[in-house]
Amino acid sequence: MVMSAQGPDPDPRTTPGLEPGGGVSPGDTPPDSSQTFATTHREPRQTRKMAVTWVIIVIATVVLVVGFFLAYLIVYLVNA
Repeated sequence: MVMSAQGPDPDPRTTPGLEPGGGVSPGDTPPDSSQTFATTHREPRQTRKMAVTWVIIVIATVVLVVGFFLAYLIVYLVNA
């Protein structure tokens, strides 16, 4: 299969206005190229509060379920 799509960066040999080495003349606008970041400001750090909360909820649920079955087992054994 032959790929005919070009990459996001322009070919310097066919881009008008580029000087040797890929630079542009003063006051000239460089050609568009791909970017790695969409924003210029720093992204806020993500906190782990939600993950810790979910771990506590899951552990509490497991403890309650195990406690329920232990209580049921004790009642069953006492009445047997």
